[in-house]
Amino acid sequence: MKTLSWNDPIVRDELRRLKRLKPFCYGLTNYIAANLSANVLLAVGAGPAIGAALDWQRAFSSHAHAVWINAACLMSNSPAEVAEAAIGARGAGVPWVLDPVAVGAGAVEYDTAIRHLLDHKPTAIRGNASELVALAGGEGGAQGVETTLGAEQALPVIQQEALKYQTVIAVSGPIDYITDGHNTLSVEGGDARLTQVTGAGCSLGALSAAFLAGSANPLYSVAAAHAVYAEAAQRAGGAKGTGSFAVQFLDQLSLLDPDEPSA
Repeated sequence: MKTLSWNDPIVRDELRRLKRLKPFCYGLTNYIAANLSANVLLAVGAGPAIGAALDWQRAFSSHAHAVWINAACLMSNSPAEVAEAAIGARGAGVPWVLDPVAVGAGAVEYDTAIRHLLDHKPTAIRGNASELVALAGGEGGAQGVETTLGAEQALPVIQQEALKYQTVIAVSGPIDYITDGHNTLSVEGGDARLTQVTGAGCSLGALSAAFLAGSANPLYSVAAAHAVYAEAAQRAGGAKGTGSFAVQFLDQLSLLDPDEPSA
């Protein structure tokens, strides 16, 4: 298994490509995570639009560079609206990311609606270990939006599911794993306080979508998004508390320069 980090040329190349493209990224996410998701995208040079307003989910999903759907958007959007965004992206050949937030936490109707989105062939799926195991039909044991499983425990499951759905699946943890079923990459680093910032995981879905825009290799693009996220979090590690950490994380993300000398 190959480990990627900020100092790998492929990660720098992926960020350089993103900054050159300045992709328009359309997302359906929950109102708790929307602000941070938008700011994460702006920090790397992408342009976000979030929410379902009249025909946005149909019009924007079909001509964006990338789309992400955070399942908790169902707090504000109907299953039909969410499916319309997925259908629009798939029909137009736009890469899209599914983040199955809180799947497996005991809300059966909610879980069913999210599993139906798999029919629309997400380019990538990202989540924590409990969510991804539950999405595959296993016992994830989630407590609300929190995982009770380690990322390594989900690895065999996500490898199998990536092959089944012909997609890239990423599981977050102290070490992130990203797989297309044939090849698996790992990303280390970051900061534990990402788990204490509301919407940090959700925003990684948005960033993954941005990296998938115009991608020739979705596996490496999603892994590069994770490596960039981890690097920014690590550089923000000097912050004293979670509030200042969140601000410094965005600052560091905006300051990452793909042409800076490697460490």
